[in-house]
Amino acid sequence: MGEIIDDELWAFPRPAKWHARATTVLMARLGNTFDLGQGGPGGWWLLLEPELHLGRQVLVPDLAGWRRERVPGLLERDDPFFDVAPDWVCEVLSPSTAALDRGRKPALYHQEGVRHSWLVDPRAHSLEVYRRGRKGWTLAARHTGEETIRAEPFDAEPLELGLLWAPKSIPPAPRP
Repeated sequence: MGEIIDDELWAFPRPAKWHARATTVLMARLGNTFDLGQGGPGGWWLLLEPELHLGRQVLVPDLAGWRRERVPGLLERDDPFFDVAPDWVCEVLSPSTAALDRGRKPALYHQEGVRHSWLVDPRAHSLEVYRRGRKGWTLAARHTGEETIRAEPFDAEPLELGLLWAPKSIPPAPRP
């Protein structure tokens, strides 16, 4: 996967298994409730690894979401990228991406008008929730462990953090 940040190409390997697990589970939980509206409020377009063309920058967050009321026709064009900044981004930290995910990318997301940002650290079992401020990001909450939380902008429904972390041992499948 590659990104272009300040005219510099950044290339990254595919994510580790625990990173993929956290991303997959988070998308399943939020996607069902907030994108598909199954058992929840709906109202969002949620996507895995969308390519964002924001000015000169080409960014690929792990997850991103747009409020449908703001961009109802987001998916109408057949382009392989999006040129409208999302309302929410989520980066799942890996050793190879953490410096960029905590460093330059948040400033670019803020500059482009993103309103909410999450940083998920599967190794530390933590979720940091950031809210857009006038001059930068404000840490709204930091959640850790296995707790059940509500995190903006998806605080209408609870999220079980423990589901995001790879299980220490996988129980055997039940016998038929």
